[in-house]
Amino acid sequence: MVCPVTLQVQGISKAYTSQRRLLAIDFSVREGELIAVVGHNGAGKSTLLKLLGGWLVPDGGEVQIDGIDQRNRRAIVRKVGFVPEVPNLFECFSVEYNLSLFARLFRAPSSSVETALREFSLLPYRRSKVRVLSKGLKQRVSIARSLLANPSLVLLDEPTSGLDFDMTTEVHELLKRIHASGKTILFTSHRPEEIKSLATRIMVLHQGALIFDGPPSEYFESDTHRNLYT
Repeated sequence: MVCPVTLQVQGISKAYTSQRRLLAIDFSVREGELIAVVGHNGAGKSTLLKLLGGWLVPDGGEVQIDGIDQRNRRAIVRKVGFVPEVPNLFECFSVEYNLSLFARLFRAPSSSVETALREFSLLPYRRSKVRVLSKGLKQRVSIARSLLANPSLVLLDEPTSGLDFDMTTEVHELLKRIHASGKTILFTSHRPEEIKSLATRIMVLHQGALIFDGPPSEYFESDTHRNLYT
């Protein structure tokens, strides 16, 4: 059985005054894929995720999520969960307040907060202010927040950046669990071992262009991979 398409991207582009740009890109993502977006710094990885997540407005092209045009902000806000590289949480407020606030913004049921606290092992920190948490715990809160509205698509920008080995392993396990629940995931990464252990598909960006799109088995045998890390 062919899985339905979660994400359809046609000709999406973004230009910057510094002449860095994301060229017109086309691709589709089927339900349940776990895709690593790879490339050198400045290749366009974070730009692509921010465009898909609605954090940036494209200069051209179209994005559809579950068949809904991304420009329909009211309908699309619950369809996408976005986890930025630097968690954009309210540092002076508690973990529980952060989750409650975004649950209201996403029009998610209040029970979703208690579920998130429990499923992400955050109950001991529910009244802790975010500013006192470790980077790993902040990332856990950020991932939990992204799932409050039960989105179809989850986007994570460098989810293990700056984390130690133990916290990186924990985030990997979280992503595997989220993927096993049926979510469609795109994440950016610089780490070959992370890409190899998580991804079901790999997309490589170079100078704003999509130069590889295929399974990990092909990617790790390709000149694209060898050139990226030499």
